[in-house]
Amino acid sequence: MIEEILPGLHRVVVPLTGNPLKEINSYVLTSNDRNLIIDTGMNRPECQEVLETGLDAIGVDLERTDFIATHLHADHEGLISTLIRSGSRAFMGEPDARLMRAGFAHWLEDNPVAEYAARSGFPAEELRFSLQNHPGNKYSSRSPVDYRSLAGGEVFEVGEYSLEIVPTPGHTNGHISVYEPNKKIFFSGDHVLGDITPNIQAWTDEQDPLAVYLSSLEKVDELDVDLCLPGHRRLIEDFEKRIAELVEHHRERANEVVSILTDGRKTAYETASEMSWDIVASSWDDFPIMQRWFATGEAIAHLRYVEGKGLIDRELVDGRILYSSEGRSRL
Repeated sequence: MIEEILPGLHRVVVPLTGNPLKEINSYVLTSNDRNLIIDTGMNRPECQEVLETGLDAIGVDLERTDFIATHLHADHEGLISTLIRSGSRAFMGEPDARLMRAGFAHWLEDNPVAEYAARSGFPAEELRFSLQNHPGNKYSSRSPVDYRSLAGGEVFEVGEYSLEIVPTPGHTNGHISVYEPNKKIFFSGDHVLGDITPNIQAWTDEQDPLAVYLSSLEKVDELDVDLCLPGHRRLIEDFEKRIAELVEHHRERANEVVSILTDGRKTAYETASEMSWDIVASSWDDFPIMQRWFATGEAIAHLRYVEGKGLIDRELVDGRILYSSEGRSRL
């Protein structure tokens, strides 16, 4: 689907076949000088066909087109190496760009993420499957991209649009959003979504991504936004209301985690198995393994958050991280 949102601003809806996200919104801004594409879809033939067809229909000359990936996930950056031309530039938030330039290897079985997943109770066979079949492993850019780093505050002028880069870490460390203050438009990537909630994951003790995410939500809530253009699904017209809903969602999830732990010590994997999920499955055993991976990562993020609030305890027992609660107060 191709939609003209405003003159010089189009949305191309790119399918994500077989993925629960269903599709991604690629935003295309055009001018007589330079064009700009924000997010692209995965490095998959069906994504490439739809996006290239849309770009042709809009009349985009890739030789004078630049790219912004709101973050390093394959559904947002996967086609950039395919579409980029010699005169093009590609941009990404600094922490994510640094990882992409370094060719980070999250998908090896002996890397720190895999080791942390094992300590979090993720079964070895499921862990191996998850690393091999993770979308970031299968559908990322087909060749390295020399991303230019964005620290925040940079402004891109594209036709009548003046686009300001806003760091919004949480979903990833280097996640960025793009704000057009004159037209009150906010390109949110995976920071603010309407029909679904952004997946906030943690695979290390060094970060509290949920606390960071909530802080980023508080920051953008201060912006004057009439229309939010998210990375997935429908456009958002009531920006402040949606932010409030996301904050409340994570408060409820955090309290759910504390309640689950009153029954005794549990790993993050075990905690995730008892959390409520919007997935069509009769039990945790019926979850697709990749969904168990994402669910466990989100459980860890909430565990790290409530641990930081002093609501749960942790201990390392036989190489596994166990969490517990003694019925303490909720958030």
